Amino acid sequence: MLIANTRPWGAAAADVEIEGDRIVAIRPHDAASPPTDADVEGRGRLLLPSFSDVHVHLDSSRIGLPFREHTGAPGVWGMMLNDRANWRNTDIPHAEVVATTLERMIAHGTTRVRSFAQVDVDCKLDKFDSVMAAKERFAGQAEVQIITFPQAGILREAGTVELLEESLKQGSDVMGGIDPSMLDRDPAKHLDIVFDLAERYQVEVDIHLHEPGELGVFSTELVIERTRALGMQGKVNLSHAYDLGAVGEATSRRLIDAFAELDISMATVAPSTSNHLSLVQLIEAGVRVGLGEDGQRDYWSPYGNCDMLDRTWQLAFVNGYRRDDLIELALAVGTMGGASIMSPASPRVAAVGERPGVSVGDRADLLLVDGETPVSAVMDRGADRTVIHDGRVVADGLALVGV
Repeated sequence: MLIANTRPWGAAAADVEIEGDRIVAIRPHDAASPPTDADVEGRGRLLLPSFSDVHVHLDSSRIGLPFREHTGAPGVWGMMLNDRANWRNTDIPHAEVVATTLERMIAHGTTRVRSFAQVDVDCKLDKFDSVMAAKERFAGQAEVQIITFPQAGILREAGTVELLEESLKQGSDVMGGIDPSMLDRDPAKHLDIVFDLAERYQVEVDIHLHEPGELGVFSTELVIERTRALGMQGKVNLSHAYDLGAVGEATSRRLIDAFAELDISMATVAPSTSNHLSLVQLIEAGVRVGLGEDGQRDYWSPYGNCDMLDRTWQLAFVNGYRRDDLIELALAVGTMGGASIMSPASPRVAAVGERPGVSVGDRADLLLVDGETPVSAVMDRGADRTVIHDGRVVADGLALVGV
């Protein structure tokens, strides 16, 4: 397949040749050679890596359902109880809501997804089953990894550990944890269970961390200790951790250096806070950083619309970026940053100014989108999009094709 007349990362017009699931050649555009029926007409659009959403809760989505009044109480436990009280009360089966959300994400340009699936004594494996069904349904259009997630904690309700283990037996890709100090109030036991299950089932770890200041640092240091002791370098991710920048430059620097040493990655949802660690410092230290939409118009908040180009805009905005190279860094994090979390073989975003993912040899997971430059694409977030996954067109004009 040839993508004719496209601009990789905003460069000069080129013809990009794809063979199988890889880019095999990039040549200056030949206007005298008309595309064949098997080719894709770039029409001068930008060619970017497709998006990677590495922090999304497909299981709590309300995409496709009517807007509802927000009824959540403050705090993780209050929000979780609000979700628990309402998620079954829809006219559309839960599995269909999950599938609709994933379909819309792919149509907007996301072909790599790492989704949480809540497992607890209330929903048991029902939410996990819905996410697994969506993963299987769209296996040809996106790569999906599932994080088994103890949203209600691990120690508060008897029977939780057994359900988490069953989800791992059934094919979960990642073992999740959450606020080991604040929610379960026994961080050592919480993390011991998380890392033990991950080690036994040979999966990675992803820890939700909403804990503030020094408490967040304490829990993070326990994660670092276990990563080092168990030799789990490159297999641990911290999600949120948006207050680790509130504890002073020396402590923040020490944590960043530890993340780099142990290859602990980070997933951000571009929160509206000013205390997160510096994105530039993390990238320059060699830390893998990915982006996610978090909830999708769910019982936690009304935000989220399945469009990672919107969330890339938010990442640039909350970091106060105005320079082109920094806004393009946000775009690189939203695309290949998350890809490097999902696969160690993926190119990494290693510095401001690097634009990985659209070179000869790279996997053909690509997005054609209208825009004068990558920065204008982030600002304007146009709808003229063509999505390619593993060398095949899977969506065009914000709708899936061939499904």
